[in-house]
Amino acid sequence: MSIYLDNAATTPMHPEVIKEITQMMQEEYGNPSSTHSHGRVVRTRIEEARKKIASYLNCTPGEIFFTSGGTEADNMAIRKSVSDCGVKNIISSVIEHHAVTHTIEELVHEGLVVSHHVDLLPNGHINLNHLEDLLKQHPNALVSLMHANNEIGNLLDIDKVGELCEKYSALFHCDTVQTMGHLPIDLNKTNITFLACGAHKFNGPKGVGFIYINHKTKITPYLTGGSQERNMRGGTENVYGIVGMAKALSLAYDHLAHEKNQIQGIKSYMIEQLVEHIPGVKFNGDAFESSLYTVLNVSFPPSPFSEMLLFKLDISGISASGGSACSSGSSIGSHVLAALKSDPTRANVRFSFGRQNTKEEIDYVIGKLKEMFVGASNS
Repeated sequence: MSIYLDNAATTPMHPEVIKEITQMMQEEYGNPSSTHSHGRVVRTRIEEARKKIASYLNCTPGEIFFTSGGTEADNMAIRKSVSDCGVKNIISSVIEHHAVTHTIEELVHEGLVVSHHVDLLPNGHINLNHLEDLLKQHPNALVSLMHANNEIGNLLDIDKVGELCEKYSALFHCDTVQTMGHLPIDLNKTNITFLACGAHKFNGPKGVGFIYINHKTKITPYLTGGSQERNMRGGTENVYGIVGMAKALSLAYDHLAHEKNQIQGIKSYMIEQLVEHIPGVKFNGDAFESSLYTVLNVSFPPSPFSEMLLFKLDISGISASGGSACSSGSSIGSHVLAALKSDPTRANVRFSFGRQNTKEEIDYVIGKLKEMFVGASNS
């Protein structure tokens, strides 16, 4: 049996997205910068995709710029805030994605900004009172906080953060890589300056994403060499990725309520089964309240299998993660769990769910986990 429970790392591409991309590859191959008919057809597809994405986010098409993914969008937002918007202070947290933390660290090392970390609550949520204290001390800063943490799933109140940023004249950069296509976002109501997205987290293709830049914010080109993306990002556009991303987001929004209920049911069922069958199981972060329905980070009791847990799951046909997939293969442990002071004697696994998962799959996973933990304790 093969069970995929690592959807926070990447999701399988939707069949309709594959169909859309394949058809375009076969029929529409012109360079979108060319002025002849073949190029104009492809240019039209790109602009249709831009309009479609903007309509779901309730912003203007001119505020959407296509990138290679969420990492580029994060880098672009942070670096351009410093170089073009005069930002001297960045307020973030220690549990952000490395696309954010490493970029800030580089800017600090270059002497361009001062970094400030907002405190975390015991359950891993951002301490919004401390955030306001930092904004009082450092107005006109950049606040860079993710909508949902990619390892533990904790959700940020982006409306509240947006209000605080507006109050203290700060820019707000929000990494929405984990939430795009899973939770509605209204950029006409929520005060966000920069928003980052990657298509492969909502059943779209890899290697493509976008950045939203509020029309009030003026920055210079991030990549030079061509006039693509309205002079903001040189280089021939990933036209198949862009069209596939727009199709994937359209499908996600068309089925948003249904799939949210379905996937939340899978997550809740797994929590119930873990609590019932694995003595001593715990959960990292806020698994029960303000948490993204696609992510569950489980802390297992110490056992002889702790160090080999992911390997044993893998050979049982179960794909899951020990942390962020962007750090897989690294000997360094999760910076998120370290910040939460997770017990180093316990094994931690991130199970993340998608539209294709079923309760029968969860039953199989629970059965394998019982063999490892309950069986081991009885032997």
